[in-house]
Amino acid sequence: MNKIETILREIESVLGKMDEAKWREAAEILLGGRRVFVVGEGRSGLMAKSFAMRLMHLGAESYVVGETITPAIGEGDLLVAISGSGTTKQVIWTAEKAKEKHAKVIGVTTNPESPLASLASFLLHVPAATKYRLEGEVKSIQPLGSLFDQCAHLLFDSICLYYAEKKEIDNEKAFSKHSNLE
Repeated sequence: MNKIETILREIESVLGKMDEAKWREAAEILLGGRRVFVVGEGRSGLMAKSFAMRLMHLGAESYVVGETITPAIGEGDLLVAISGSGTTKQVIWTAEKAKEKHAKVIGVTTNPESPLASLASFLLHVPAATKYRLEGEVKSIQPLGSLFDQCAHLLFDSICLYYAEKKEIDNEKAFSKHSNLE
């Protein structure tokens, strides 16, 4: 079996262990939020940024924590916090601050016993290998948290499909919000 086939099987194994009803529920929560903020570090942070961008294409008011144009978070807002280990200090601190400001926290992690999971109003458990190789994770040939990040990206895209369906946004409507300065 070649490496790509192995990676695809790993992704399929992780996503096959996840409950699709949770993805739909996450989309419903996002639809009910005033604004969506995302936070993550490293590659997980890049997955969070791609999620915020796609939500913007679908009509959501979305922001990436740490960017210069990110406003204050408050009641009625949502924070999507992603950390494979669930222990990334900046992500935990941001989730704590969001809760302090009465925003809901959607946690995305592989560790349902982590500090991030305990802060989350809603948890998306992604049982993929991280750099720490925790018990219960789907094993991976890939380095560090690649499998977690790949699965998080597909999870976010699936949530966006439900979100778009509920808002009746097709590709043409989404494309109208795509950057035209490129």
